Amino acid sequence: MDQNSLVELITKEVLKKIESSKEGLGATAKEDAMKIAAAKINITTPRDMAKYIDHTLLKPESRAEEFDKLCKEAIEYQFKSVCVNSSWVSYVAKKLQGTKVLVCSVVGFPLGAMTSRSKAFETREAIEHGASEIDMVLAVGKLRAGDYKYVEEDILSVRRATRSSTILKVILETSMLTDEEKIIACQISKRAGADFVKTSTGFGGGGATVADVLLMKQTVGEKIEVKASGGIRDFATALAMLEAGATRIGTGSGVAVVSGMKGSGGY
Repeated sequence: MDQNSLVELITKEVLKKIESSKEGLGATAKEDAMKIAAAKINITTPRDMAKYIDHTLLKPESRAEEFDKLCKEAIEYQFKSVCVNSSWVSYVAKKLQGTKVLVCSVVGFPLGAMTSRSKAFETREAIEHGASEIDMVLAVGKLRAGDYKYVEEDILSVRRATRSSTILKVILETSMLTDEEKIIACQISKRAGADFVKTSTGFGGGGATVADVLLMKQTVGEKIEVKASGGIRDFATALAMLEAGATRIGTGSGVAVVSGMKGSGGY
């Protein structure tokens, strides 16, 4: 499909979603959507949140002992995964060998501004070293410039570099986008074969919001999931994201969340 045809198709889809969001995301509809999402989750105590959490450490200054702690906590609390930069994938994969905790690697992080070939190469290396999930950053500038073909091909390049069993999450960096751009990003991610759309890197000046999760979930539908990340440091906030439709939480405060406390740090 050429650029003009793709733009026309996405524009039609976006206009439909915007119209539907104006009609359907009023206060009552939001409450209904959150009730439906809440009915699908089974959480009675903060510890029940663990299975939804990607326990995250992405600070560039982090050292081996901090990753040791991350993995130890993930095993103890039975988090869904640990999420790390690709240079640490091999290290944490060895620490988690024989456990049920998955390894998630970010790709093109945190700017998403490198070439598609670079992202594909980083993806292949991360998978070879033990990653079973990839969180890639979308080409935000290209999206905002209206170069939707580039954005789709960028995601496809990473999707092609994965294995059939690899979970692919596309980070939108929602704090930098208008609602229309968020819808477009979700539609392109869906077309390109993403398994999840994800709110934020946690490095872009804003994090997850309930409104964004609701909008993203309404846009992608039931076949694609939503990961909320950025600024989630306590159980109440994490629960609100799940009730809005998220099925995965990215946080560097996983222990605080499942302990019913409030974390103080970021990623």
